[in-house]
Amino acid sequence: MSDRGNSERAASKRNIKHMAGIVAQAPVKVASEVVGKTTHLLQTDGEILPGHGLASGVLALTLAILCFLGVLAFHFPQYLTTPELRAKYDVGVIRQIMLGALLIAGGWSLANVARKLSRGVNGAALLLVLATVALGGSRVPVGDFADGTPYLGLDWLILDLLGSSIIFIALEKIFPLYKGQAIFRKAWQNDLVHFGVNHLLIGFMLLVVNYVIHNVFGWMARDTLQDVVSGIWFVPQLLLCVFVADFVEYWVHRAYHEVPYLWKFHAVHHSSEVMDWIAGSRLHMFEIIATRVLILGALYVVGFSKPVLDAYIIVVGFQAVFNHANVHINWGPLRKVFVTPDFHHWHHSSDDEAIDKNYAAHFSFIDWMFGTAVDSEKRFPQKYGVVGDYVPNGFLKQQAFPFKPLVSARQVDGDDRKR
Repeated sequence: MSDRGNSERAASKRNIKHMAGIVAQAPVKVASEVVGKTTHLLQTDGEILPGHGLASGVLALTLAILCFLGVLAFHFPQYLTTPELRAKYDVGVIRQIMLGALLIAGGWSLANVARKLSRGVNGAALLLVLATVALGGSRVPVGDFADGTPYLGLDWLILDLLGSSIIFIALEKIFPLYKGQAIFRKAWQNDLVHFGVNHLLIGFMLLVVNYVIHNVFGWMARDTLQDVVSGIWFVPQLLLCVFVADFVEYWVHRAYHEVPYLWKFHAVHHSSEVMDWIAGSRLHMFEIIATRVLILGALYVVGFSKPVLDAYIIVVGFQAVFNHANVHINWGPLRKVFVTPDFHHWHHSSDDEAIDKNYAAHFSFIDWMFGTAVDSEKRFPQKYGVVGDYVPNGFLKQQAFPFKPLVSARQVDGDDRKR
């Protein structure tokens, strides 16, 4: 009996050790599964099929990421928020939005994990929700903080990504130009990185743009002209402002196409082979800064009032996203006046008749005036992108691309730059 008892006790100890080992390894396995499946998801593209907890998991993960970034912004507002923007929004409203997003993300991800549906992405969402709550969630106090510090526009990134995705993805699903196009289409990751960097570095870009404008264009400003223009009634002044901006942009944009060296910078923007709301974010940093300097410099010299300039920023921000969106609406005769997605899609097309056409950003009649318009009423483009596909994929490679020699003489030919 004694030997048998000792044997049973030894077996019992071995079982306990084995179970302890399993329990100890369980968090590691779960974490490995969550990281692995989430990483795989972020590297893939295509349509998300309903019924497996993946669609709700992706939405939960997206909200969880935005909430986690939001709580960091609450903790370090002097370094992670945009001074011009934080003066305009209500922090109390932002807290309510974050709380709602946390409840949605946490509820969906927890339900899916409990039902063993897409546990990787839902587990990642749930962990991020818990981490956000542990850091204080929507209740993080924001007291007085130093101003004038270097900053990243994290709040601008969060708000614009949330608002743009909700508005424009809905429009793309309700009024699609190409009905079978997936939300997570080919190379969406690349354009998301462009979107993020462009928003995070807004402080640096504003600093450079404002410095150049005041030091290069300042001598051109005349009080007499500025007083007259700023005294015009708001609506006609806004229309004039948009026209002046678009007139300048037309010629700047045309130069990007017709000057071979400048085309190398602009080719990055044209390299997207799929058009949707985030495709317009694919831009070289030089083009962003140079274009803003020239357009805003012209507006500064003319002397438009601050309310009009603020309204113009909203107009240009909306159209920059909308005109690239996978949206088709019958505009009738208005298409001869305003730039629409149909009109701008032709500019991005690599079809023969679309090369170096439709430069305007706001008023399509500018292209009709200078003979560079393609009529988009009858049909839609067949293909997009840079013909020859010589622009590399990846944010850093695309930023370095203009400074490297082109690999083919065919790519620098005057009339064949996009071929």
